[in-house]
Amino acid sequence: MSKLPQIENPTRQSYPSDLSDAEWALMQPLLPSPKGLGHPVEVDFREILNGIFYVQRTGCQWEMLPHDLPPYSTVYHYFRKWQRKGVWQQMHDKIRQQVRQADNRDPDSTVAIADSQSVKTTEKRGRSTASMVAKRLRAVSAT
Repeated sequence: MSKLPQIENPTRQSYPSDLSDAEWALMQPLLPSPKGLGHPVEVDFREILNGIFYVQRTGCQWEMLPHDLPPYSTVYHYFRKWQRKGVWQQMHDKIRQQVRQADNRDPDSTVAIADSQSVKTTEKRGRSTASMVAKRLRAVSAT
């Protein structure tokens, strides 16, 4: 069991992007657990998530995180680490499944959406590519 320190400023005013207790209860079990090897974890993952969500909601640069959140380098380190390991996608998929089950729906979505603009663009590109190939073949046969 890790020994997490207390939040540096437990009386800090919350930001609109901070996790509520209910949101934290949903997300905490989805975070990767420490492996037990190496240096023990000394950060509060709730505050790390609060920092990540602050940047995402406000659009500020990582270096401009408020000083009452963990250092931006630590927050960014965990953001990138979880991104590389696919943790964000796993969290999204599990939460989506939970929401769908709560609505008495199949946990896995079976719907596919085709964007009509993409279909039109592909069709035009197909015709232009075919005409380019025909022009090249004529040029080759002429020589």
